[in-house]
Amino acid sequence: MKNLPRYTAFALLASAAVPCAQAQTYPTRPIRLVVSFAAGGGVDLVARLIGQKLSEAWSQQVVIDNRPGAGGNVSAEMVAKSPPDGYTIYMSSASVVVNASLYKSLPYDPLKDFAPVTLLVNAHNVLVAHPSLPAKNIRELIALAKKAPGQINYASTGSGSSGHLAMELFRSMAGIELTHVPYKVIGQTTADLLSGQVSLWFPTMPGVLQHIKGGRMMALGVSGSRRAPVLPNVPTIAEAGVPGYDASTWYPLLAPAGTPAAIIEKMNAQLVTILATGDVREKLQAQGIEPVGSSPAQLGAHLKSEMVKWEKVVRLSGAKVD
Repeated sequence: MKNLPRYTAFALLASAAVPCAQAQTYPTRPIRLVVSFAAGGGVDLVARLIGQKLSEAWSQQVVIDNRPGAGGNVSAEMVAKSPPDGYTIYMSSASVVVNASLYKSLPYDPLKDFAPVTLLVNAHNVLVAHPSLPAKNIRELIALAKKAPGQINYASTGSGSSGHLAMELFRSMAGIELTHVPYKVIGQTTADLLSGQVSLWFPTMPGVLQHIKGGRMMALGVSGSRRAPVLPNVPTIAEAGVPGYDASTWYPLLAPAGTPAAIIEKMNAQLVTILATGDVREKLQAQGIEPVGSSPAQLGAHLKSEMVKWEKVVRLSGAKVD
């Protein structure tokens, strides 16, 4: 800066110091954590646990704001257009990048309009069935579906949801026809599976684990590449009859693009610390959720690679938004 006028150099140094000062005092007021799905599901469960721990660590309230709608697009657009000051943050699922393939156009750019903070967790989807279904495992389900194409129905929490795409990929790879019954509210989805109004569902594990252990739902298989420690006797879909199947889901934490890097780094460090603590890990793992805690750069790379992966899955499955 030796060639700059003294007052200009001073102004540049002062402006560069502002983000650092903001990070040192951040947060000074409550933080709104916008959640892309309704209360009661896996994303909401993790959000409330993380929000509680952030509140305790920073002595500021973290307000959970559930904003379901359009597969996460309603909440994503709202956060993308929020002030980039660290006081509005966003928790979603893989839908934040999957929707780029499902919708003709989006009111936000999944990569450009968000600042990655951390990949919080990986979560298992689990294929569950009402106990009245004659098929008691994946191979029997495939055989039954081939005998009666389209006569077995399955629920989802909406077109383009992780459960919808997990099931569509399964259906496509297994060469079977199933009838999709989309719901808007997870509570009604759960109730109709429990009552036998629908036969199958592919939710994330936390919301149905108690029903599986209580015998009210049959767990036929998990979506990931390895078994879930909390359900060690339930095989993966791949080992149970559909080789190569893998449809894990994951939950990222994002902020509006332009949020100061110093605030992103402070938030990331705190969240990684939270995810490494014993009680948090135990609570998550008990629900079939694997804590991660990545760097912002790692999450950014993950978003890009997952967008490419799920574009192929959407195209292969033929999944469309209703």
